[in-house]
Amino acid sequence: MRFAFTYPIVTHPCDPELASPQGVTAVAKAAEAAGFDAMGFTDHPAPTQRWLDAGGHDSLDPFVAMGFAAAHTRTLRFIPNVVVLPYRNPFVVAKSGATLDLLSGGRFTLAVGVGYLKGEFAALGVDFDERTALVEESLDVIRAIWTGDDVSFEGRHFRARGITAHPRPISVPHPPIWIGGNTGRARQRVATRGNGWVPFATSAGLAATARTAEMSSIEALAAGVDDLKRRCDEADRDWAAIDICFSNLAGGRLGYHDFDPGAYLDGLGRLADVGVTWVQVGLPGDSLGHAVEAIEHFGESVIGKFQLQR
Repeated sequence: MRFAFTYPIVTHPCDPELASPQGVTAVAKAAEAAGFDAMGFTDHPAPTQRWLDAGGHDSLDPFVAMGFAAAHTRTLRFIPNVVVLPYRNPFVVAKSGATLDLLSGGRFTLAVGVGYLKGEFAALGVDFDERTALVEESLDVIRAIWTGDDVSFEGRHFRARGITAHPRPISVPHPPIWIGGNTGRARQRVATRGNGWVPFATSAGLAATARTAEMSSIEALAAGVDDLKRRCDEADRDWAAIDICFSNLAGGRLGYHDFDPGAYLDGLGRLADVGVTWVQVGLPGDSLGHAVEAIEHFGESVIGKFQLQR
């Protein structure tokens, strides 16, 4: 079991210190010292004011922010949560990812999703109804560019002839590719194109907003894992080689009075039994100081004790 977190810009307007070079540096260094394995950033280049007013949040560009944080760390892996792949040309994503992997010393995982905000798609000039097809075609392009030279591709959305993009990533055969989403179609992408599955905890209401399937319990997650195993078997993939990242639903909110490290550790055991290999840890985003304090507390009360139990 390994521990990841998404950089805690969780409000609009966000805390100015968190949206600063000093803030990113402080959080990344604190996380590395506390024993976290990875951090990432969200992807919202053009959110609508309506979404922000309804509880959305500000964001930094994930590739720029991950590159900046990588320069101030030595062991942290960088896993965006998640890159909305239809927003970008896959050749550009492949170049950004290869550069980040190279300059970080092989510490990059590309985690992608299809996206759900129609207003953001419209602002970026991307057909919302084509988003799933764009993801699948883009994944094929990225893998081809990362692993081959003189690449030609003839797809529905992207066409290229004789492309060679160096320098390549240093990860072999390429940086891991994780697929976000709670649906069967997302799991099918994992089975055929991915190295990891990133479902996210959702109530029925949030699932409707995010246009995905509800997943609000360990039982629902376990059913999804069973479905993923079946799909991997059908695709002749070793499902045991697939990473699964999910939130711990036990133990309360890190950084607040209801956080219970003992209950959190018990929850980790239940997640491991289901097959989870990475845990996404939520951090408070009301201030830089609170976030760093929570990271340090988690390192002492959970990561350190979890490692002793292993």
